[in-house]
Amino acid sequence: MKTLPELTQSIMRTLEARGESITFAESCTGGQLAAAFTAISGASAVFNGSVVSYANTIKEQWLGVRPSTLEQYGAVSRECVAEMLSGVLNMAHADYAIAVSGIAGPTGGTPDKPVGTVYIGIQTPETSTIYHHVFEGNRESVQHQSVEFAIKTLHEMIK
Repeated sequence: MKTLPELTQSIMRTLEARGESITFAESCTGGQLAAAFTAISGASAVFNGSVVSYANTIKEQWLGVRPSTLEQYGAVSRECVAEMLSGVLNMAHADYAIAVSGIAGPTGGTPDKPVGTVYIGIQTPETSTIYHHVFEGNRESVQHQSVEFAIKTLHEMIK
């Protein structure tokens, strides 16, 4: 089984060969997806940048998430992640995007959205899919599992 850096490098090679690019809109992962890509030499060939939109005001102002979406569904929702994907794709003019919003903990959970609740959206030129997970573990573990899921899933989608 490939390591996370090997999967990331494979994604980068595939995108570079196709002349395609990728961007991210991250909340609970705090830039860890971007860090996974920029840790590998040559990332600039496919990765122009991303947004860490931790505050709702940044989700609104930078990514165009509608206030009504945040009010009705919350930042940790399928609906918010869908708008984060659209916003970051428009901003970065990329071919692929990943958006992540969740509750990494240890605080912030509710009965409806417990700690570990994460929505991960992946947009390709052909599809847009949003996944819902409730990951177990501490804050670091929830963040790592979110990044790992996103990279592994994208790798499967593009190979």
